[in-house]
Amino acid sequence: MIPDHVTLVEVGPRDGLQNEQQPVATAHKIELVQRLQAAGLREIEVTSYVSPKWVPQMADNAQVMAAIQRQPGVRYSVLVPNMLGLQAALAGGDATRPDEVVVFGAASQAFSQRNINCSIEQSIERFAPVVAAAREAGLKVRSAISCALGCPYQGEVTPDEVEHLVKLFKQIGVHHCGVADTIGVGTPRKVQAVMERALKHYPLHEVSGHFHDTYGQALANIHACLQLGIHHFDTSVAGLGGCPYAKGATGNVATEDVVFMLQGMGIDTGIDLDALVDAGAYISDVLGRAPVSRVAKALLIKRGRVFA
Repeated sequence: MIPDHVTLVEVGPRDGLQNEQQPVATAHKIELVQRLQAAGLREIEVTSYVSPKWVPQMADNAQVMAAIQRQPGVRYSVLVPNMLGLQAALAGGDATRPDEVVVFGAASQAFSQRNINCSIEQSIERFAPVVAAAREAGLKVRSAISCALGCPYQGEVTPDEVEHLVKLFKQIGVHHCGVADTIGVGTPRKVQAVMERALKHYPLHEVSGHFHDTYGQALANIHACLQLGIHHFDTSVAGLGGCPYAKGATGNVATEDVVFMLQGMGIDTGIDLDALVDAGAYISDVLGRAPVSRVAKALLIKRGRVFA
């Protein structure tokens, strides 16, 4: 059942850098995307079209989308929180047009209320016209179901609650179901139970996992998904992106760590690990710190790099 090929969606340029407090220059963001696709990444979440008032890091979204040198066979996605975001993503025409948009919702009512000040059902009502318009524009729509394994406010989140949101996204026409362990508390059997609910409503090739490594469970959880045949995962180069609900903890699982594990299992990703490590080292140097990725650190040390 374990697949022989896995597709990784690189979310570092968006989900990773969005969490950085220090401003990252537009040129560095563009260079990061260039390096990632040169390393073999074929799905890249580039930026988000959110209000610069709330997320100033993503204020240069259109400039980044216009400047990246697009390669055939690479899918470029952006996050859109509402209709204004979608309209902005499409406003620049072909020069800035994404191939895919990402919409999001929480499996936890408590998180939905605290994060976007509305119920899960109300959030879906808001996204319905966004999804319809994106589909009409010929874009693929991917969902991100946050807090699928636990919530910082509610605590436990049940598979029933996750399936409820999966069905709502399906009803409004979302093409792909992404299941996210936002605070990194998931463990393998719990992850499988949640993924099995998603697979009741979406085909195998349209279900993906997004795991945070806050408690060191991300690789184990990815392996648990592989046992179900799931072969799409979100990862972040150099482990970019912290966890806002666990002070000092790591966030997104590092792309380098996942690629190393998959290669060791004989699973093809199409990614050049050395080039990927170079991309992670580049953005880590820009940020003035070592990569979070253990694999990246180990390989860089072998090359002679020294970390404090």
